[in-house]
Amino acid sequence: MTKDDIEVRELATLGEFESIRDDLLSHDLFIEGILGTGLASEVKGYYREVISALNATGKPIVAIDIPSGLDATSGKPLGTCIKAAFTPTFGLPKVGQLIHPGVEFVGELKVIDIGIPRDLIEEEDIRSHLIQYEDIQGLLAIPRNADTHKGDYGHLLVLAGSIGKTGAATLACKAAMRVGAGLVTLGIPISLNEIMEVNLVETMTMPLPETESRTLGLDAFPEIVEISQGMQALVIGPGISTTDDTGQLVRKLVKALCIPMVIDADALTALSVEPEILKDTESPIILTPHPGEMARLTGLSSKAIQEDRVETSRNFAIEYKVYLVLKGSRTIIAQPDGNIHINPSGNPGMASGGTGDILTGMMGGLVCQGFSPSSAAIAATYIHGLAGDLVADEKGEMALIASDILDKIPHVLKEMGKGR
Repeated sequence: MTKDDIEVRELATLGEFESIRDDLLSHDLFIEGILGTGLASEVKGYYREVISALNATGKPIVAIDIPSGLDATSGKPLGTCIKAAFTPTFGLPKVGQLIHPGVEFVGELKVIDIGIPRDLIEEEDIRSHLIQYEDIQGLLAIPRNADTHKGDYGHLLVLAGSIGKTGAATLACKAAMRVGAGLVTLGIPISLNEIMEVNLVETMTMPLPETESRTLGLDAFPEIVEISQGMQALVIGPGISTTDDTGQLVRKLVKALCIPMVIDADALTALSVEPEILKDTESPIILTPHPGEMARLTGLSSKAIQEDRVETSRNFAIEYKVYLVLKGSRTIIAQPDGNIHINPSGNPGMASGGTGDILTGMMGGLVCQGFSPSSAAIAATYIHGLAGDLVADEKGEMALIASDILDKIPHVLKEMGKGR
């Protein structure tokens, strides 16, 4: 077929489109380039009718660069949007193609190299990035020396667990060990110590003074400060409870300690009472909220958080000088310098109790080994999602539980080490 064999017809009006509608929509594949990336207003009139008609066929659509009607920045459909099966995009992916709801309209995304010089891209100071397998592989590429010992890989303190929530502490500690932490010590209410010594074979435990409700409280503060001086990082929050005394302990520790911290779960709820204390600490801090916890930290609604995950994360990280990991489908990692990373790994089956505790433990395990907060957050999030994807491939999404992810972490790390 040559270009002379291709019939080109211009349909400038809705009437002209309707005149050949049945013939046009009878085709098996559509390639569309109706609107471009610069679209800023709602799709109306003729264009809306054409887009709706193409979608209604249920046949595969290839969108050139971006599905028509999709906001390239926010990923939101502007009134209506082509639902593509495949989108070849040029030069670089657009943020709106990588986050929800945009990913639901893009289909399979393929970035086409059109020869943009690398130095021109770097001059643009792009601050939104997609995490890729090669990035994580590079972070983990340094082999361990033969002449080494457990002290070379850091000592992590984990403050976690309360009545009914000892599983969160167990998962966080095991995850830290699975990513290579040399030593892990769990600080636990004294009455729960015996059960944790049974559940955690490789982790040391530190029984701490407890409240009447058998949670960690202010009486534990001096001992925690003392032991933290020999630690390289702290994980605080998984299953720790939301009692007033525990909340006061969390806030006092965040103000007092000078080691990197990964703050999750109930500890985030404690911080939501006084988030300004984050600005007063010089310790590197990683926060790992889900949308509900992020809503409490910001005072916004969960709906508002979900509608603008990228900019909400970016703005919070800049304002409070923290590394923010906003969990969910396409987890966002935001840095104090305004850079954000979008994680493509993971699946809906990971919306299950305990998966967040594993992610938190992984981050702490990497930080205590000397990974920067940024590298630890990015690597842990990607590996966590990839491990979940492997479980989903084997068992399906519905049957996936947190300990399945824990079991797949060694496989992911091993394959990355082999360059696969």
